[in-house]
Amino acid sequence: MPGLQEKIEELQRRLAESDGAGGPDKVDKQHKAGKMTARERVLALLDEGSFEEIDKFVVHRCTDFDMDKTHIPGEGVVCGFGRINGRGVYVFAQDFTVFGGSLSFTHAQKICKVMDLAYRNGMPLIGINDSGGARIQEGVESLGGYGEVFYRNVRASGVIPQISVIMGPCAGGAVYSPAVTDFIFMTEKTSYMFITGPQVIKQVTSEEIDPESLGGAKVHGRVSGVCHFHYPTEQLTLEKVKELLSYLPDSNRTAPPVAPCTDPVDRLVPEVEAVIPDSSRRPYDMKKIIVPCLDDKEFLEVHGHYAKNLIVGFGRLAGKTIGIVANQPNALAGCLDTEASVKCARFVRFCDAFNIPLLTLLDVPGYLPGTQQEHGGIIKHGAKILYAYAEATVPKVTLITRKAYGGAYVVMSSKHLRADINLAYPSAEIAVMGPEGAIQILSRREIQKAENPEARRAELIDDYVEKFASPYRAAELGFIDRVIFPRDTRAVLIKAFAQLETKKEERPGRKHGNIPL
Repeated sequence: MPGLQEKIEELQRRLAESDGAGGPDKVDKQHKAGKMTARERVLALLDEGSFEEIDKFVVHRCTDFDMDKTHIPGEGVVCGFGRINGRGVYVFAQDFTVFGGSLSFTHAQKICKVMDLAYRNGMPLIGINDSGGARIQEGVESLGGYGEVFYRNVRASGVIPQISVIMGPCAGGAVYSPAVTDFIFMTEKTSYMFITGPQVIKQVTSEEIDPESLGGAKVHGRVSGVCHFHYPTEQLTLEKVKELLSYLPDSNRTAPPVAPCTDPVDRLVPEVEAVIPDSSRRPYDMKKIIVPCLDDKEFLEVHGHYAKNLIVGFGRLAGKTIGIVANQPNALAGCLDTEASVKCARFVRFCDAFNIPLLTLLDVPGYLPGTQQEHGGIIKHGAKILYAYAEATVPKVTLITRKAYGGAYVVMSSKHLRADINLAYPSAEIAVMGPEGAIQILSRREIQKAENPEARRAELIDDYVEKFASPYRAAELGFIDRVIFPRDTRAVLIKAFAQLETKKEERPGRKHGNIPL
């Protein structure tokens, strides 16, 4: 019977075998492709010495196609617990060097165990995907494994933050797990996502396309909107995952983390006053208003390359996380379209689920007109914004910087959808529509009959601007709480959120609402 020392040596041998992944040749091939191994990624993501791995010795149970002759400990996925900047997280990373990272039923069981631990303990879950898809040799068992993962993704949605990091192939049914999670990161040139690959597409449609053009990081970050962040290297991608996590709470049961703040809370931002042009027709960059107001002028933009007419992202005021939604006059004049609507609603609902207060900045002339938008479902997609804001119970502060016209004014966190504090700059224009369009409808006959139609048109437009296209009519009605000096924006916002810290708002008892999907 072997003694203790021999058993210790056996344990060391088994651990080394599991750490070796698919073997030196496959590890070398992974490195030559510009990719880290699964274990290297986990160790790069987590605080040094914090990783506690589970299920290192798990192997598959498949006996078909001679699979019983090949067992690699760990079953192609590294799972466990660790810390990022001292905060606990659960993580899994698929190992492409083991059976191409393909998902077997036991592979899925490992992932599910980590997901259950994250759910029960109220900690974020980070999944690193690098997989060729379902283990074909297992047939329906591997498909059942995906179903178990999907179920847990949905159960944990809105309970713990779920972050997916795509660092290789993610194809077929595998894409649905990341799609359900809160944020997706991709690495450029080495990661891709698609339901059907280039070969299947060629067989069915005769269309020839390479994986990068079909489902690469830039395609999903800029065209489809599937990906929220994409970066050129794996190391930078992992660093940005850490940055995002620094803004997020551990779960829906906790508040977002508070960072030390050395930036004066009463700091003036006079540079903001030079941003908004005198002419309401001229564009400007809304980020030049957002960034100066935040702690240390730090802003993490989400979906920065997609639907650029709307800005969403995270920042801090007095050390506390806020979610920011803003129109971007530099793109499509800040109009809302189908893509921006979905982007906005998704972000607002995430912030509401995880106790992150919302700041909304408006400069919106309305919804983007056109048959393409109408046929593309702008009615149902645009309604998602009002649904998200109306159901949100976190503190909501709104600032109108310039245009706030028509239905777009109403849906973007107006007082009528129960925003808590609504502010406006003196340059704000709050009306059903722009002055020129309004006068064309209201006074067309009067203008036609005038001796000098153009002069009369100009007079009527000026009168309309004075009465309606300003913040004061809305302020008189109580729809705007304060008209503020732009230089005071940071200080005013900090005080506004401070007075809302104890906000409680009840909602009717129901299973769930029915958002217009």
